[in-house]
Amino acid sequence: MAAELFEGHYVWHPAADDRTLASVCVDVRAGRYRYASEALAETRADFALRAHRSLVLASEAAGTDLVERWLDEEPTPEAALMWARVAVQRALRAADARDERAEALERIALAACDRATDAAPADPTPWVARLAMARLHRLRDPAPHGLLTAPPGPWRLFAHILSLDPWHREAHHRFLSCFFTRYGGSVTAAWDVAAFLSQRAPGDSALRMLPLVALVESYNPTQLLADRVWEQPQWRSTALSIYQNWLPAVTGYRFTPVLDLAYLAHALVMGQREFEARAVFTAMGPYASRMPWSAFGDPAEQLSRARRACGLPVPGPG
Repeated sequence: MAAELFEGHYVWHPAADDRTLASVCVDVRAGRYRYASEALAETRADFALRAHRSLVLASEAAGTDLVERWLDEEPTPEAALMWARVAVQRALRAADARDERAEALERIALAACDRATDAAPADPTPWVARLAMARLHRLRDPAPHGLLTAPPGPWRLFAHILSLDPWHREAHHRFLSCFFTRYGGSVTAAWDVAAFLSQRAPGDSALRMLPLVALVESYNPTQLLADRVWEQPQWRSTALSIYQNWLPAVTGYRFTPVLDLAYLAHALVMGQREFEARAVFTAMGPYASRMPWSAFGDPAEQLSRARRACGLPVPGPG
């Protein structure tokens, strides 16, 4: 992955510079699944790419009957995976909207996840889809030793996923979200889990970003000096360590990890380390994500404000 130049506008599409995925999204919106099947089949040995592509494609297909047709006409592991991804998205949206169909949709999603795991037992992705629904029922397995707050949660399900892929990015983020206050957790539990998981990860892993994610999630603008938290030595050193150890590894990624880069750039700017943040923004190229910027206001305005602080160009008016 080579960084692209910023040419005066932001690209918000979640496919970023995965050209294959961006093209397939167009096909899925048109109701065609052939190229989606091919794009997923080539990821069978790359779980990170498989998770990324299937999640983005599910967001495109969730409002259509595409995955049902696909599963009926070509019942491949890829079709089963996409049905699981789409069914989980529908179930979560219904639950969050307090839709009367939520329980029925959740049962469908669980059945879809079961089918996908049966079709590809070594693939962690269907288990990650199931983990996304764990927050609906507050699974309360006891925490392992090493956590100060020992928060209960879906530890058994998470452990099974790690047995298939120990550093699965999406799994870690899904798991951490189970401890967010908006899902019934607490700030201290989320920080505890984020620290525990990030410290286990290799030094050059994007999972080192988890404490920064928990920090954004706990942001409360009504608290005194809320915007100065990132200047504290522990958070500044966390961001600088990620900058030194993870950022050089990004050149080996198959697509630009926009969300992780955004969290790192944000932490560096908030910690008044604009020189390092500039390099992170450069690695992002023109690609943008709504988080973490939307936690602080309009995402485009917040992103532009951060880029200006680093002496970088931003989109013009209109």
